[in-house]
This record gives sequence, structure tokens and C-alpha cells, in this order.
Amino acid sequence: MISAVTIQPDPATLPALAAQFALLADPLRLLIVDSLAREQLCTCHLVELAGAKQTTISHHLRLLREAGVVLAESEGRFTWYRLAPGAFAAALTGLRGIGGAAGQTPRLRPACAT
Repeated sequence: MISAVTIQPDPATLPALAAQFALLADPLRLLIVDSLAREQLCTCHLVELAGAKQTTISHHLRLLREAGVVLAESEGRFTWYRLAPGAFAAALTGLRGIGGAAGQTPRLRPACAT
């Protein structure tokens, strides 16, 4: 028996969910998020890893901080960045539900009349 997976997010949460996906849509931001998922890093580390300019890295870090998915901790002249606990949890839950349903979706509606 095929179990149905229902994904019906609250319409009020859809903009926030879409915003999380938008954050990951940029390849450089995705690289930053992936790197911060592995370890805390300073801007200089991210510049070295990404091969991007410091101003570009700082811009993307600002967007990630404003979205609440990256936290910053100052230590002297340096600022260390890390992922916030639960960052992207809602987006990942949504993706798991969609991925789990793939290939198992039934036809629930009749064909359209012409």
C-alpha cells in the first residue's frame, strides 16, 4: 500500500519558505552556507575558499545574517560566522516531504474535458 504524503504548508509561511530557498539559489551563498555548516569561519577564510572579493563575501554574509540563518561573533578585529541553530529546517522539511512523495503520487483527478 502506498502511503500518501501531504505537503500543505500554511499559506502564511510560504513567503518565509520561499525566502529560504532564494537564499540558497545563489551559488556563492550556497558555498558560504555549506562552508559554515562544517566550521565557524572569518570573512578572510571565506574569501580564500570562494575566490571572491571581500566586499562580495561581506554582502552575502549580511544577507544571510539579516535572514537569521548566520550568526556573527566578534573577537577582537575578527568576526567569526556560523550557521544559526535550525537554519533552513523548514525548507529541508519541505524538501524531504516532496522528495519522499516523488514517484508515488496517484492520479486523484479525472482527465480534463475538452
